[in-house]
Amino acid sequence: MRAIQMVDLKSQYHKIKPEVDKAILDVLESSAFINGKPVQDFSDALAGYLDVKHVIPCANGTDALQISLMALGLRPGDEVITPSFTFIATAEVIALLNYKPVFVDVDKDTFCMDVESLKKAITPNTKAIVPVHLYGHTANMEEVMKVANEHNIPVVEDTAQAIGADYIFSDGQRKKAGTIGTFGATSFFPSKNLGCYGDGGAIFTNDDELAHKAKIIAAHGAAKRYYHEIVGVNSRLDTVQAAVLNIKLPLLDSYIDERIKAANYYDNAFASSKHIKTPFRAKYCKHVFHQYTMQLEDVDRNGLQEYLQSKSIPSMLYYPVPAHKQQMFSSYGSADVHLPNTDYLTSRVLSLPMHTELEEEQLQYITSSVLEYVNQ
Repeated sequence: MRAIQMVDLKSQYHKIKPEVDKAILDVLESSAFINGKPVQDFSDALAGYLDVKHVIPCANGTDALQISLMALGLRPGDEVITPSFTFIATAEVIALLNYKPVFVDVDKDTFCMDVESLKKAITPNTKAIVPVHLYGHTANMEEVMKVANEHNIPVVEDTAQAIGADYIFSDGQRKKAGTIGTFGATSFFPSKNLGCYGDGGAIFTNDDELAHKAKIIAAHGAAKRYYHEIVGVNSRLDTVQAAVLNIKLPLLDSYIDERIKAANYYDNAFASSKHIKTPFRAKYCKHVFHQYTMQLEDVDRNGLQEYLQSKSIPSMLYYPVPAHKQQMFSSYGSADVHLPNTDYLTSRVLSLPMHTELEEEQLQYITSSVLEYVNQ
């Protein structure tokens, strides 16, 4: 049995090695390392895959969130609502831009923004909402958008962990995660479902004016070289990364299928355990399983992790400390915010290996090892 990893990028690479190597060598030969043709090719291909009008590639997922918020024209002190149960970048960019992060709770089943908590958090100063599609499961965007539209508040979807996920509306209409709100923002960090071999990100929108603004913000605020209209940043997807993504994008749906297959194996293995709650799959979402995150009941989580490590099985806590309890936000008084579901989940979640290269022998070894510990 091959060594088990949280994410097996090497094995995935070897399956597409000839195509990737050629694509990278073509970039080296062209020497168009910045804004080469593969960047525009990827932008066009991703827009087609997502069925969205505009894709603006950028340097990473954090930049994608920051540029999206900058393009909305918010002012210092404006409130931006986001869940606390997320990777820190979601809230970090809000504070970085001198907006005020307002933390809301998540649904205990989906791990995503709780709509009732969102409703209670809205004030006249609320100028944006940033739902997070966590672990590959979408937030309830139909309900989020109802609240946002009622108050005329723009929505920036953090899609870093859910590229390729489908959201299914109550009327049966389907849209890709990241294409429902005002903006979508994603990351192509190597471990993502669609990952490059360095850093990368992208912004999605159907709004022509906002797309133009986001594009020039990402280029030092200039639509024309050396003529700068607004204060911007320097955020580009380099050509090598775009070349890799052009190889991997056509494989994304098959990658998702492999993740779902592995998740189904986990679900079936743990179905009868009273100590494990397997990931919930809402009827409105096609879960793409960026992570396989279970909830533990009456289990020593640290003890389980140590036991798994002794058997050469990695596991991770995403995330042990929620954003509202991080020191970086102490000046906002966020530590006093009552988010019971967030606190509950941070004490119980554990993520098991999840990637496209998991073999049945590995899955059997992982699940039997988990059950050995939790059932003792």
